[in-house]
Amino acid sequence: MTRATRRIDVAQAASDLRSRTLADIPRSLDRLIYLASMRDYNTGLYYHDGLASRFTQEVACEALADCHREAFSQLVGCSLRELVSQMEGYIDSTHTSPRDFVAAWKKLEPYRVAVPVETDPLTAQLLFSSFKIALAILEARLPSIPLPPSA
Repeated sequence: MTRATRRIDVAQAASDLRSRTLADIPRSLDRLIYLASMRDYNTGLYYHDGLASRFTQEVACEALADCHREAFSQLVGCSLRELVSQMEGYIDSTHTSPRDFVAAWKKLEPYRVAVPVETDPLTAQLLFSSFKIALAILEARLPSIPLPPSA
């Protein structure tokens, strides 16, 4: 397979992934998390049986990586207001209480493993900082819990 043919196959596989799967995932943040979950953390390779059955495993892996980089790029380009809005939508989709979600994301920082493998470290740090600010905004919006009366 020539390099040009392979690139065309990857473009077709990425288009297939966008139309069949990613079109149903409304936000860049959701797509980033989903695509990161398709990656094996031991090898950095992506797996998607449906895409691999229509193309090849190698082409599917590259298509997933391309779409992952695309979702990451879209998030990096978001305003802070948009990132907060995406996080609110994502929280709603997880059926987790906003308080528990914010606490877990502040403590575990799961967004750190969601970045594409060959991401520029400075760009990744920019997004990490934006996530931390967005979490602080979300935390500030949480209703305060009254303290129990002292005994």
